[in-house]
Amino acid sequence: MLIVFDLDFTLWNCGDTWCDHTSPPYRRQNGVIRDAVDRKIRLYPDVYTILEELKDKQMQIAVASRTYAPDWATELMSLFDIKKFIDHFEIYPGSKLSHFKSLQKKTKMPFNQMVFFDDELRNIDEVGKLGVEVILVKSGLNKELIHPYLR
Repeated sequence: MLIVFDLDFTLWNCGDTWCDHTSPPYRRQNGVIRDAVDRKIRLYPDVYTILEELKDKQMQIAVASRTYAPDWATELMSLFDIKKFIDHFEIYPGSKLSHFKSLQKKTKMPFNQMVFFDDELRNIDEVGKLGVEVILVKSGLNKELIHPYLR
């Protein structure tokens, strides 16, 4: 099984906007990540533990984000120390369909063995048509949403 996560409003909140609307450079100050205009960027509380547990269970993890600032997203993953958990990265503008077709090609995993977590209904609808199991994330990823896949 391949577990795929969107980034903005799924794994993190960039001050109630998308990471490509933030203002680098980023800095870590007293355990908090802020951008150049002092916007607080936070990982949702359960995310680090969830990624750790998935990795402990030897699950493959991917991110699929259509940000216009892939370097910023990658930097934030490093600052949050979560990049180490991710096996596959699809971070670029465009349809999530292209992200998933690329993941399918890279992993040789059929779509029906992928699970996708995203906060946007349009992405959920689009990717679900491929046969991917889709989970709408309403208030950031949490243990309740991921629990069925940790067994």
